[in-house]
Amino acid sequence: MNPLPPPASSSAGSAHAGAHAAGPRHRKSGLWDKLLENGSVVSIALFFVVVCVVFSVITGAFLSAPNILNIIRQCAPLLIVAAAMTFVITTGGIDLSVGSVLALVATLSATALQAGLPWPLVIVLMLTLGAAIGAIHGFFIAYEKIPSFIVTLAGLSIIRGLALLITGGYSIPVDPSSTFTLIGRAWFLGVPVPALIALVVLGIAYVVFNRTPFGRYVTGIGANAEAVRRAGIDTRFTTLFVYILSSSAAALAGIIVTARLGSGSSNAGQGFELEVIAAVVLGGTSLFGGRGTIIGTILGALTVAVIANGLILAHMSPFLTPIVTGTIILIAVWLNFRLFRGAGKGR
Repeated sequence: MNPLPPPASSSAGSAHAGAHAAGPRHRKSGLWDKLLENGSVVSIALFFVVVCVVFSVITGAFLSAPNILNIIRQCAPLLIVAAAMTFVITTGGIDLSVGSVLALVATLSATALQAGLPWPLVIVLMLTLGAAIGAIHGFFIAYEKIPSFIVTLAGLSIIRGLALLITGGYSIPVDPSSTFTLIGRAWFLGVPVPALIALVVLGIAYVVFNRTPFGRYVTGIGANAEAVRRAGIDTRFTTLFVYILSSSAAALAGIIVTARLGSGSSNAGQGFELEVIAAVVLGGTSLFGGRGTIIGTILGALTVAVIANGLILAHMSPFLTPIVTGTIILIAVWLNFRLFRGAGKGR
């Protein structure tokens, strides 16, 4: 005689118990997968926290409100340009000219203000100049197929040379009573105006990168430009436009720096392009294109700014500062690649 089948309630109970047993493991696995998927952001966030803790222990003034606000105000230009550079690097390109664009805009804006031009017109003209420089770079890169490294390296030299030619190596002062200076020095609701400008730019960059077709095209071009082109997307115009964004952001940064310092100098922004690229790569954007993150870029830029500020507060020799900064950034990027990329492959 065949045994009777188990009661339905018993089978249901077993299945229910099995679901309860599998549920936590499934949720745990899902959380781990999510961490691996966003591993670069998680790693830079942890590194940022560690750096802040270390400097708060070493220097008592690091976590003071005035110092934190000072960091936010000073790193606003870096945040703005790094957000735009994320688009460029995600396409697989690079823009080495942003520091020179900043310097040219700084000198021209100070010169224009001295000549008596209204400050709103100066801002419009400088942003237009930045967009024009980006369009020239983008044309040679996207339409003439010249590597972005070569084009923007040439731009770095030419544009910095123009700034030197205009100033003769001297700084051009801006009238302290000019409303223009408020862009870099004013406060609103207890927050520096440069920080508010950076916040608006970052918000727009995040939405465009993550929530619009343009952001998907940028990522697609970096991953497989030919596939995106065959899908009917104008990859050349998209590539050109990301360089317009980059140079326009550098022009905005130049305006903020000039307003904050009260002068325009051809020496402004020296090494700035390296800080921007370091911030973007530190945040997890791939130098080979196809992967980018605005949140990671924000954390990367803040980390670079915090390291620079912390080393100054720790009375580090200015000759040792770039060595220590470069070493810290290299270690952070290495840990990012080893820990999270290796874990992702293991999955």
